[in-house]
Amino acid sequence: MAIDKGFEKIKDVFAARQSKKPPAYPWQDLALRIIKELSVPNFKRSAVFKVCKEHPKQFIETCLNDTKELCKTGVKWQYFFKVVAGKGNGESSKFKVQSSK
Repeated sequence: MAIDKGFEKIKDVFAARQSKKPPAYPWQDLALRIIKELSVPNFKRSAVFKVCKEHPKQFIETCLNDTKELCKTGVKWQYFFKVVAGKGNGESSKFKVQSSK
């Protein structure tokens, strides 16, 4: 009988491992980190994924760090989107990759 319980435990371990998939792209992992750190609500999660997909990682991390530093009270995820929008108007040009023809 002890063997049966051992197999049940192993089965549970394998079932738990298969249910969670790692992110396919690095920007997805970054988006999940932002969602967790800033407590982004479910209805804004897709916007975080979109921002992380469209902008370079360094730009997003800079915006995240600015948000943590500047927003001590209030809703941090809203401030994060304001920082991204503000920097996206010109300051992020130093983070863009220049393509040459």
